[in-house]
Amino acid sequence: MTIALYARRKGWPLRGVTVRLRHSRIHAEDCAECETGQGMLDRIESEITLAGDFTEEQRTRLLEIANKCPVHRTLTSEINIRTTLV
Repeated sequence: MTIALYARRKGWPLRGVTVRLRHSRIHAEDCAECETGQGMLDRIESEITLAGDFTEEQRTRLLEIANKCPVHRTLTSEINIRTTLV
């Protein structure tokens, strides 16, 4: 949704967006870019397909925008879950 709103605002020819996610658990020691060094981590691999004719610069910018969407920011931030039985 964030990509579509940005492309529409810029007047770019976006005809559709497809996002595929893959979730797995990996050993922290196998992740060079991760802060955690021990135990298991969740890994989410995201593939984004843009339908439309874009320059390479536009494609790069749309990927930057995708990485700033609220869902992406939530998943990459520290998460604190509080559960209450009511």
